[in-house]
Amino acid sequence: MEAIKNQTGNIIFAGMTYMAVTIYQSAELAEILIARLVNIGYEGFEEKEQELIAFIPFDNYSAQALEEILGEYGMAYQAEGMADTNWNAVWESNFQPVLVDDFCGIRAGFHPPFAPPPTHEIVITPKMSFGTGHHATTFSMIRLLKGLPLDGKRVFDFGTGTGILAILAEKLGASHIDAIDIDEWAVNNTRENIAANDCYHINIYQADTLDGINDTYEVLLANINRNILLGFMGAMRRLLQPGGTLLLSGILTSDIPVILASAAQHGFIQQQQVEKDNWVAMALVAA
Repeated sequence: MEAIKNQTGNIIFAGMTYMAVTIYQSAELAEILIARLVNIGYEGFEEKEQELIAFIPFDNYSAQALEEILGEYGMAYQAEGMADTNWNAVWESNFQPVLVDDFCGIRAGFHPPFAPPPTHEIVITPKMSFGTGHHATTFSMIRLLKGLPLDGKRVFDFGTGTGILAILAEKLGASHIDAIDIDEWAVNNTRENIAANDCYHINIYQADTLDGINDTYEVLLANINRNILLGFMGAMRRLLQPGGTLLLSGILTSDIPVILASAAQHGFIQQQQVEKDNWVAMALVAA
């Protein structure tokens, strides 16, 4: 794919026709759908109250692959072809500043600073990465971090997205942060956001497993989804020092029993829980 910039510096993909797929869905499923659609080639998203608009290059579009995912949730959709897409304009029009209590404000570089300023301010360019603070999963993780002492701690961010939680961890005093994401564009986006926030203690890697990581940490952050959390519960316990804290999010309220059962099986004790819009984030301690 050839990328060019127009006179305003916005990125436009040249010579490419896209399919715009409008999915009629409930807001609480948006993040799960985005994660699954990325895996089959979708490259941009616009969230609305009862719709998710997903963009994919015309040549990569498969109605069968789409319907296999949407059929699980009984969702209807409409697909139509469209001209080249200016992704910067898409996310800029959809991204508003977020304030988590008076603790943490998240904004883009084109937004003015918060007034009055929160305790911490993070400037990000989310593009196609996940984690802007808008969704309940990220919002609740930030609330859990508010009460967690991180000064001088070693932190691991599993599935970093935009890097927002890793950046906040450094602002809260963490001395060493390792962050990974499965997607190359998320890793590159995190690097940009690390630089924009003058962070110097975050190492970012592209990886889809925890197998090659031999270090241990005092805090582990995982804002992903139920299946990945369940599949990696044992590996996350291996990375945590005894007494270390695991913050989990991406959990629907209906999934709480199975998550807690798996956590207990691997030696975790629940300490705190935050709920917002039918999503739950929880803090657990490694026994």
